[in-house]
Amino acid sequence: MSNSDDPVLLSMDGAVARILLNNPAKHNSLTAQGIDLFIDCLNRVEANKNIRVLVITGQGEKTFCAGASLGQMSSGDMTGEKFETLTDRLAEMPMPVVCALNGSVYGGGSELGLCCDYRIGVHGMRLKVPAAEIGLCYPMNGIRRYVKRLGVTTAKRILISSEILESETLLRVGYLTHLVLQDQLETETMKLVESLLPLSPLTVATMKQLCDQMADGNLDLAKALIQIERCHTSGDLKEGLLARREGRDPTFSSR
Repeated sequence: MSNSDDPVLLSMDGAVARILLNNPAKHNSLTAQGIDLFIDCLNRVEANKNIRVLVITGQGEKTFCAGASLGQMSSGDMTGEKFETLTDRLAEMPMPVVCALNGSVYGGGSELGLCCDYRIGVHGMRLKVPAAEIGLCYPMNGIRRYVKRLGVTTAKRILISSEILESETLLRVGYLTHLVLQDQLETETMKLVESLLPLSPLTVATMKQLCDQMADGNLDLAKALIQIERCHTSGDLKEGLLARREGRDPTFSSR
């Protein structure tokens, strides 16, 4: 169980896991210790075969995450490569990941959102990555992620120009998948989660992986065809077709 004073908290309830960034006094920024704790939470979520959806959010209403601790960046206790271990781990989670952005995102916090499959933002939030303002070249995998998810033009606005993007712009350029009022964030997040829970875990995980591999340009066609065939021969497909004929909700079990 997580200690309530920890900077990153994990809870698991049935098929839903939730990771909460719990340092609002520091805008939910992450120290090296916080990153290790976050990765440990991700490992525990993936090890729990009952989990079908992961939600990531932050404490408070001002900031989702301000990225890596600038104090530790200055002291040398934190590096871009350290933060990259977290973003890469988050991006490879097999189940759908919903990021409930309870406030603005700064620095690496904005990339944490990009590692998730869905990003529900709130009106009035902002995004800013000040890397160029402090002389920091963003890590390679992070730059690739911005370009892949948002396109090179928007990536340059964020990384090179250090431009502040408002919530409506974030929705328009595709950073946000949903934009809601602050007091609707939890309700809309759970609506999305509940729409994902009844789906076939095997099919969802397979198509998520294939989508990401296609976007990265590293799809192995032979392996992809094997994965697709596994879905076609799974009990989930049989159950889904039977449930459709019988006019009931399917009960999926394959992973």
